[in-house]
Order: sequence, then C-alpha cells, then structure tokens
Amino acid sequence: MEPSVVTTTSSIQDLAARVVDLRKQYGVGGTLVTALDGVSLDVRAGEFTAVMGPSGSGKSTLIHCMAALDSPTSGQIVLGGVDISHLGDKELTRLRRDKVGFVFQAYNLVPTLNARENIELPAAIAGRHVDPAWFDIVIGAVGLRDRLKHHPNELSGGQQQRVACARALVSRPEIVFADEPTGNLDSRASHEVLEFLRMSVDRFHQTIVMVTHDPVAAAYTDRVVFLADGKVVDELRDPTASAVLECMKLASREATGRASGG
Repeated sequence: MEPSVVTTTSSIQDLAARVVDLRKQYGVGGTLVTALDGVSLDVRAGEFTAVMGPSGSGKSTLIHCMAALDSPTSGQIVLGGVDISHLGDKELTRLRRDKVGFVFQAYNLVPTLNARENIELPAAIAGRHVDPAWFDIVIGAVGLRDRLKHHPNELSGGQQQRVACARALVSRPEIVFADEPTGNLDSRASHEVLEFLRMSVDRFHQTIVMVTHDPVAAAYTDRVVFLADGKVVDELRDPTASAVLECMKLASREATGRASGG
C-alpha cells in the first residue's frame, strides 16, 4: 500500500525506490550517533540521482540501507514495489541478488579472476547464466571488449571501475547504487565511468543512485539530493557543476550555523 505520509507527484508505479521517515542510529547513551534523521525520498525509475552532503551527513548510510546492505533503525524502504522493511535474511539476499546492483569506490574485484569472470561472478554465485546478447551489449557499452581476459592488476583504475559497473548492470537490476564510484580515479578515468553510467540511464533506462562529493560528477545526473545532519535539506534538478557547488556551500553554512546554535 502506498504510504499516505508521503506527498509526491509520482505514482508508486513510476518509482524504483521510496524511502519514508528513515532513521538510523548507532551506539547507545552517550555514544549514540544519529546517521539518518527522518529521511523521505522518492527515486524515479530510469533516472540518475546523486546524493551529496558534508562528511557525516548520512549519504552513504542512506544508500547502504536502501540497497539492503544495512538495516535502518526505523522507517520504510520500498524497492521495485516491495517493502523490504520487514523481510528476513533469505528474502533480503534474494532481493539484493535479483533487484539491486552496487558499485563500490574500491572496485571490489576478485584479483584471481579475469574481467569476464568478475562481471559474471554474481550470476555464477546465484547459479544463473548470463544472457549472452545482453552481456555483449553491456561489454560494448563499457568499452572493454579487448580486456575481458585481463586480471584486475592488468587494468587501469578506470578500467577496473568499468568492470565493476558492468558487473552491476549485467544482471539487469531494477536499481544500481554507486558509492563514490569515482573517488579513487583521476579526472580522465572519472569521466569514462560517469559517461558509462549516464549512457546506461539514457540507453538502457537504468535507475542509478550515486553518492558523490564532486560537483562535476553530480552534473552528469538528472537530480541532486542534498543531505545535512541526516536530513534532506535541498534538491536540484538538471544540475550544473556551478549550481551544485552553490547548493553545497549553502548547505555547509546552514549546517555550521546549526552546530554553533546560530
């Protein structure tokens, strides 16, 4: 049932994900830390969304909870029309395998496997075969057709991250989460990875939610959501790098003001 507490112009059928009043706390007593403080967010299907904010704002915690890699303290998460808030471990494992792709900052490739084997690994673990036609489309798009037999240590950082992106896409997930995917890359490699993510949205109608601290990276997206102190504080559609930078400065000043009691 569609949560009545959310006001949105999107119907639930248009959404790849919905978060309602999400809260995440770590520790107890004097060590209690609130990473998410009542976040509500809709993610439209076929859209590229960036999540930004100062260090400690909760952006990585948010997508880890949305991807079922971490459990919220309270609130509701709906992925692909499924309320995951009360699923058991086996059901969450199946959901992550069938509906979610994830791209990590550190690539997370298996060093003893070549590029093809790394890309096919999630399907192999699930006991499924990769669709050869779809695999060929993804490999062509990622531009690594001549590197499939190379191991990670034989690839550049940008090539490794494109392997990781292909791995996330080859299972045709309903949504891909990317946590600082260009954080370890130089500007050229970052451009290659971001172009591929942008193309996967435009050509394959993939839904992507990306955490980034870089205004240039955010400018590749359709929408930027800004967090501060575990709350959504602003949103920007059709972003440019300069507009994102201005929003980041404003969010930082507001967070500083709240911290100082101003």
